[in-house]
Amino acid sequence: MKGKREKSAPGSLAALGHKPQSFSIPIAANMKSVFIHNPHTRSQHFSASRVFQSPLESDVSLLNINQAVSCLTAGVLNPELGYDALLVGTQTNLLAYDVYNNSDLFYREVADGANAIVLGTLGDISSPLAIIGGNCALQGFDHEGNDLFWTVTGDNVHSLALCDFDGDGKKELLVGSEDFDIRVFKEDEIVAEMTETEIITSLCPMYGSRFGYALSNGTVGVYDKTARYWRIKVDARSDRTGEVIFKDNFSSAIAGVLEGDYRMDGHPQLICCSVDGEIRGYLPGTAEMRGNLMDTSVEQDLIRELSQKKQNLLLELRNYEENAKAESSSPLNEADGSRGIIPANTKLHTALSVNLGHETQAAHAELCISTSNDTIIRAVLIFAEGIFLGESHVVHPSIHNLSSSICIPITPPKDVPVDLHLKTFVGYRSSTQFHVFELTRQLPRFSMYALTSPDPAREPLSYVNFVIAERAQRVVIWLNQNFLLPEDTNIQNAPFQVCFTSLRNGGQLYIKIKLSGEITVNTDDIDLAGDIIQSMASFFAIEDLQVEADFPVYFEELRKVLIKVDEYHSVHQKLSAEMADNSNLIRSLLVRAEDARLMRDMKTMKNRYMELYDLNRDLLNGYKIRCNNHTELLGNLKAVNQAIQRAGRLRVGKPKNQVITACRDAIRSNNINTLFRIMRVGTASS
Repeated sequence: MKGKREKSAPGSLAALGHKPQSFSIPIAANMKSVFIHNPHTRSQHFSASRVFQSPLESDVSLLNINQAVSCLTAGVLNPELGYDALLVGTQTNLLAYDVYNNSDLFYREVADGANAIVLGTLGDISSPLAIIGGNCALQGFDHEGNDLFWTVTGDNVHSLALCDFDGDGKKELLVGSEDFDIRVFKEDEIVAEMTETEIITSLCPMYGSRFGYALSNGTVGVYDKTARYWRIKVDARSDRTGEVIFKDNFSSAIAGVLEGDYRMDGHPQLICCSVDGEIRGYLPGTAEMRGNLMDTSVEQDLIRELSQKKQNLLLELRNYEENAKAESSSPLNEADGSRGIIPANTKLHTALSVNLGHETQAAHAELCISTSNDTIIRAVLIFAEGIFLGESHVVHPSIHNLSSSICIPITPPKDVPVDLHLKTFVGYRSSTQFHVFELTRQLPRFSMYALTSPDPAREPLSYVNFVIAERAQRVVIWLNQNFLLPEDTNIQNAPFQVCFTSLRNGGQLYIKIKLSGEITVNTDDIDLAGDIIQSMASFFAIEDLQVEADFPVYFEELRKVLIKVDEYHSVHQKLSAEMADNSNLIRSLLVRAEDARLMRDMKTMKNRYMELYDLNRDLLNGYKIRCNNHTELLGNLKAVNQAIQRAGRLRVGKPKNQVITACRDAIRSNNINTLFRIMRVGTASS
């Protein structure tokens, strides 16, 4: 089916069902309204002011929101009602709406905004929740608008989904955010994190622990728990293999895709909506049609691709046959080298190290590749996520700079382990064909930190202190696996300390270990401290870890931010009160101006409309000030939520969840001193 094209472009869509003889498709436009399309109730009329029934399209209703819609979903929020509710999120509010009775279920203000929304049950929370993700925060509301769930995440939320991630029969919350991470929450506890290469724009539960995802660069893929099955750039694909099973083209970009029983015949359809308002529905293919879902042009493309692969394989086979004949007939010479033949014992060596850089090149990690004989390296292809633009990098030395070794600078932007997939072309200078070595090296998580000598004058004042039940030798193993230590590094038994310098900003990192198992991490970077603790917890299988921490400079900056938040809240309340007063005055002036017109007192009418003009101008200026104030408030609230999340990442397990909950309670009660005590020692009590 195809829907009429609308001038306003849809931003998202959902399906309303679970009610006899009714199925609707709400479509959020970029403007301040939601179109509700219901082909099964063409004679229905609404009386309340929130919904407008179009006289031209009797199956399309218009829900006026009066704010820009940022997210939309539908589902059973109140099981006692037995049918779906419509959830509409904006940057300041969340509306739960009963479409069938044309009434609000609740209307809540959300300070952190609503960028994404999902509806369902979470963990052990019995009632369904409308969970919204906004400015580094997650909130869940029941059908009465009660706030039953709250936690923080690492960055602005862009996508949400509910999925039984660990197979325990209860749903976990999947969160995709601007920092390229997919986080899995078991209620308010993070149980897994996966790092991608771009912003996660969409998450889709499939079945069991399997879920799909999409990135802002067009990449789509499938995870099963933390294992990624496949990923590729976009169509309808098999969740097991990534194989294209169906493809269709729209004249404009896709705004949303959903599954629903549009025809109400018991068979769900795939419904797609474009940004131009075009809607198409697709039935699932039958077993007989399974091999004919692809159109002719796609089949031709597939045949062409397979033919090219066949030619490449035949060429490769012929090269192998010629090389085998040459090796059996005569000893190796330069002529054989031109055909890509190299000594059978040729090996490729790789080494990772730290390069402190020089005047013309910044400090970086370095990958050195060399051969075991006089063969040369003609080119190197590196495939790695999150390091290179386009996820790949090619090094192709000029003919005058060919040698048996090559060094490649690598600068990972984040502290995460990265697999480097290498394809190295090896041969002789006169070679026209080359032998390709394929291998994989892992770049350690903290590869952008160089081991240096301790300097007491530069030792950071900020620290994290904790105790673990591990031998010092195990800590040394962790250091070797996560840092690029020189080969001649000899770390003695505890007590000992190691000092590193960041290649990004020159910051200092000290790690001190005592015989008692007490570890102190000195760094002014609270994110780095959290990364180190989470890395240690994973390596040593630590389930719960409480720490003592102090970051004087960061906490002082946070104190200033909290003061600004209070100021912005005060300004917001003052501006809101002024706008309410001006609105009342406008109504009064309109009545008085109309009275003057009826009495033919043109002078008084003109004066009243002049006053209205001035008042309207003041309202517009006040609105601009309020918008700027709201933007600043959101920025500062994001910093507060990130601070809570960072304080949580300094702990593991239950202490982490306790810190996040206690921090929120301290902010609610506006007790700043208690907030900083919680961040330092993990508890509000003395």
